[in-house]
Amino acid sequence: MQAQIQSDPVATRTYAKCVEVSKRIRWEIERDVIRGRTFDFDQKFMPDGLSQLNRLPFLASADRRFFSQVQGRTYANMFGLVERFIGPKMLEVSRDHWLGDQDAFEALVRFTDEELKHQELFRRIDRMCAVGMPDGYKFLPDANAVASVVLGKSTWSVLALICHIEIFVLAHYRQAIEPDADLSTVWKDVFTFHAKEESQHAIIDELEWTREDAKISQEAREQAVGDLIDLVGAVDGLLQMQAGADTEYFVSRCAERLSADAQAEVAKAFLSAYRWQYIVSGVQDPRFAGLLQKSVSDAQMARIGQALAPILN
Repeated sequence: MQAQIQSDPVATRTYAKCVEVSKRIRWEIERDVIRGRTFDFDQKFMPDGLSQLNRLPFLASADRRFFSQVQGRTYANMFGLVERFIGPKMLEVSRDHWLGDQDAFEALVRFTDEELKHQELFRRIDRMCAVGMPDGYKFLPDANAVASVVLGKSTWSVLALICHIEIFVLAHYRQAIEPDADLSTVWKDVFTFHAKEESQHAIIDELEWTREDAKISQEAREQAVGDLIDLVGAVDGLLQMQAGADTEYFVSRCAERLSADAQAEVAKAFLSAYRWQYIVSGVQDPRFAGLLQKSVSDAQMARIGQALAPILN
């Protein structure tokens, strides 16, 4: 029989609060988010603060809008991708609470259910994008294959990656999506509702990563840091692949208006934007950076910094 673990009263109250908020803000895809609407393709999707559109001042107005829509479609698909491994990992770590803290157990079960709903939402968004965008868009990463690789790494490293993702989700929303009044109303609503639930997920991520960090040995942490570095490298590989696909798709629609040099700048902008969105913005977020610094030694932090240097540059 599984041994009962000792509950932390402070953590228990935090898990209970997450459950209470989850119940209170619960939303449904059609009833609350989509509401029978479609995308207005005369509006942009990604805010300039995330798309790095300022790197491409030579683009015409219609091409600038299309650039934001390509990135916006990939943004939705990327979150559908990462939620494929986030849900299973949360179910796995919930095992420690089965015969212990039932508030924690319920919080993790609700978390998993919400991640399944988010996957469904982002599949819906991709289909809605396909209605109004030109044929030829491809999202290349295979969600199941990626999840299989991620879930094969140590729990500490996977929880670190998940925490990083869900913290930058909130940063993107607060700093770039919410303040931008020129975004597609439907696209903005999608990420408004997404952020409402992700705000609770990030709190649970912190609790679970901290709990795992307290359990592992120094030797295991050293290996876990290596796993985290490997995961970030794998993410960057996916970003390079998708940036290439999105560049090809974008350029195919406006090649006659772009010189070879301009097309090269578009390629650089896609990759730079994706690295910023999915790696750099999270690594540099004070909330995540503080958690990481508390968990690793100076030497381990230096290893992480060295691995990130090519991406940050």
